[in-house]
Amino acid sequence: MDKKHKRIEVMRFLAQKIETIITDFLKNIDTNWQPADLLPDSTSENFHDEIKELRYQCKELPYDYLAVLIGDVITEEALPTYQSWLLAIDGISQKEPEGWSKWIRMWSAEENRHGDLLNKYLYLSGRVNMREMETSTQYLIADGFDIGTGSDPYKNFVYTSFQELATNVSHRRTATLAKQFGSNKLAKICGVIASDEARHAAAYKSFVARIFEIDASEMMMAFENMMKKQIVMPAHFLRQAGEQIGATFSHFSDAAQRLGVYTSQDYTNILESLISEWGIANITGLNEGGEKARDYLMLLPERYRKIAGRSSKAPLEYQFNWIN
Repeated sequence: MDKKHKRIEVMRFLAQKIETIITDFLKNIDTNWQPADLLPDSTSENFHDEIKELRYQCKELPYDYLAVLIGDVITEEALPTYQSWLLAIDGISQKEPEGWSKWIRMWSAEENRHGDLLNKYLYLSGRVNMREMETSTQYLIADGFDIGTGSDPYKNFVYTSFQELATNVSHRRTATLAKQFGSNKLAKICGVIASDEARHAAAYKSFVARIFEIDASEMMMAFENMMKKQIVMPAHFLRQAGEQIGATFSHFSDAAQRLGVYTSQDYTNILESLISEWGIANITGLNEGGEKARDYLMLLPERYRKIAGRSSKAPLEYQFNWIN
């Protein structure tokens, strides 16, 4: 059996417990929070007063903070790209609506609330050029992305594990900073989104852990492959109107680094946490390729730390047309 068909068989085996996976890691739709719960109520007599208060709380949000928050919103709004990408993974078929495709639909449904909520909040804030932000969002969906996973489920689950942890870090930090800048409502919004991302990360990490139990050497080499390529962020093609694909992403990343929302040290910490949680050092029964992959992975955090220690914060030199 070749690698692709072995992976498909593993995915089919894991799909037998998809209902338990959904129950363990996703919330009931009827009782879950919705964007309307965290925004001014348009049917209330106090609606206009609540908007005034929201705008007042947003007045002191710094330039870099707004740039990062808007970039996060655009990333969340590109959900159609992520759903279509996951549905194309080997071992996932829309012809089997109760299998992996059910997980992806329900995961997407939870994720959809994030962009919806943050988009409405930014609209009400009065600090954002919504048309420019919406143009960037349309570009990001139209341009798609290339994260180096192909249709390999093992590589894709490494990517989603890492990426959900990264978005959790980013939203947690924006929540903390929002509170420091006097915007308690925004702090709560970013906090509840961060909580969702933590649950989703736990789900994808559990998928990888199960694969390690079944196909350890191939899973180890997939993990190594993704780390050699490095995990690119889903918005790496981010651009503003009139720019080339990806022209804005490095400036968005610079703002996040300056602000301390997501840094090179965070990247290293996430890698180290995955190595620890998946018990990479203690996995046995590996073939030669798996052993070499493990040796590479075990040394990688220290290499990254040395590089991160030499990095410096980029100066503010770029104008985001998203910000009024």
